Amino acid sequence: MNNVFVYCELEGAKVADVSLELLTKGRKLANELGVSLECLCIGHNLDGVEKQVLPFGVDKVHVFDAEGLFPYTSLPHTSAVVNLFKEEKPQICLMGATVIGRDLGPRVSSALHSGLTADCTQLEIGSFDMKVKEDGQMVDKHYENQLYQIRPAFGGSIIATIVNPEHRPQMATVRDGVMKKEILDPNYKGEVVRHDVAKYVPATDYIVKVIDRHVEAAKNNLKGAPIIVAGGYGVGSKEGFDKLFELAKELHAEVGASRAAVDAGWVDHDRQIGQTGVTVRPKLYIACGISGQIQHIAGMQDSSMIISINSDPEAPINKIADYVITGTVEEVVPKMIKYYKKNSK
Repeated sequence: MNNVFVYCELEGAKVADVSLELLTKGRKLANELGVSLECLCIGHNLDGVEKQVLPFGVDKVHVFDAEGLFPYTSLPHTSAVVNLFKEEKPQICLMGATVIGRDLGPRVSSALHSGLTADCTQLEIGSFDMKVKEDGQMVDKHYENQLYQIRPAFGGSIIATIVNPEHRPQMATVRDGVMKKEILDPNYKGEVVRHDVAKYVPATDYIVKVIDRHVEAAKNNLKGAPIIVAGGYGVGSKEGFDKLFELAKELHAEVGASRAAVDAGWVDHDRQIGQTGVTVRPKLYIACGISGQIQHIAGMQDSSMIISINSDPEAPINKIADYVITGTVEEVVPKMIKYYKKNSK
C-alpha cells in the first residue's frame, strides 16, 4: 500500500479549512511512514487550486474538474475517489467530518471494503501485536506502521483507539478545528495531475442536479476568537448567558457554550463547543459553570490559558485549568464585568 491521501472539500474553488488542517496532519503521518502526501480536489473551474494546497507539503495534487462536480453530489464524487483509489492503493485516507465527509466517507469505505472511524480527535502511527487465526490455529502477529484512530466512545466515558490492520485504505474523518493548520513551505513544489473525469465518473452518476443552494454565513467567529467566554449548565438560565455576553463585550470576546447549556435552550447550537460542536484554540478560555465532561474538553483543551469559574472545587474541568475561581457564576461574573468596565482602555 502506498501514500497518504486527503480529500479536499471545496466551496467553489476555495479549499475548506478542515481540509488544510488534515493536510498538515497528513504531512506528518506521511513523514513518519516515509511516503508521499497526495490530495484530491474535485469540483469545477479549479484553475490554480493547487496553489492553496501545495504550501502544506503536498507531493501530488489530483484534480477532477468538470461542470457536474460542483456543487457536491454523492455519486460523481464517490466514483472519482473510489476509482482513483483502486489505481493508487493508498494506505491512509483522511476526510473532514462535515456534511460532505459524512456522506462520502462511508460510501468510499463500503465500496473498497475498508474501515472508517468517524470524528477522530487524534491520529498517530503505531505498532501492536494481535492474535489471529491462520490455518485453524491462533498465532501471534505483529503489525507495523498502523494508523491509530483515536476518539471518544460510549458517550465520552472512554477514549477508544481503533485500528484497521488488514484492509486498506485506513480511513478517518476529523472535525473542523481539531487539527492545527500550518503551512510547511510557501514555495513547496509538487506534481499536479489533471484527470480525464469521464474515465473515472460514468455519465449515469450525474442523475442528481442541484437547482438552488443557500449558504448562510456563520453568526459568530468562535474558531478565530482570541478570547472565549463559555457557559455551561451552571450558568443557570438564559438570563445568566446575558451576563456572559456582557462580559464578552468588555473583553472583545466570543461566547461559547457546553452541550448541556445548548440542550437547555439558553443559547444557539452554533455556539456549542466540544465533540459535537466546534473545536477551538483561543489564547484565553473562561469556562463559567462548566463541569468538564470529556466531550467538552475535547473541543477546548488546547486553549493557551484556561480559567474555570465553578462552585464545585472538584469539577473535572479544574484539573486542566490554569486558574480556578471557586464560586458561583452569579457571584463572580458581575464582579469581572465591573472590574473590566473600570480598567479596560
